[in-house]
Amino acid sequence: VQLQASGGGLVQAGDSLRLSCAASGRTFSGTVMGWFRQAPGKEREFVASITSSGSINYAHSVEGRFTISRDNAKNTVYLQMNMLKPEDTAVYYCAVSGYGYNRPIRSPTLYDYWGQGTLVTVSS
Repeated sequence: VQLQASGGGLVQAGDSLRLSCAASGRTFSGTVMGWFRQAPGKEREFVASITSSGSINYAHSVEGRFTISRDNAKNTVYLQMNMLKPEDTAVYYCAVSGYGYNRPIRSPTLYDYWGQGTLVTVSS
């Protein structure tokens, strides 16, 4: 199983970015896909999660600014990030759970596969 994240970059506060994560190596129907982030010197934190049926959960810090979506036919999950803030600066990781979860997952321990991360830097 491979997860390839892309779309990070350097932007100014208030700008937007769209992250993508393409998964390959197995079927991902019936799994949960999620985004996490890790800022320098901080622990990895939950950002957003989406089930294969479209149920979604967001971290409070990004709700209303970020939108998670997925294309099951393409095994791809997206994170549209609007109104970016300097505190959004982090390495963003995508992740995929095992089978059988029908609710969004916030805990990183329940994800089986992780992408390599893509860096998002927001300048003030």
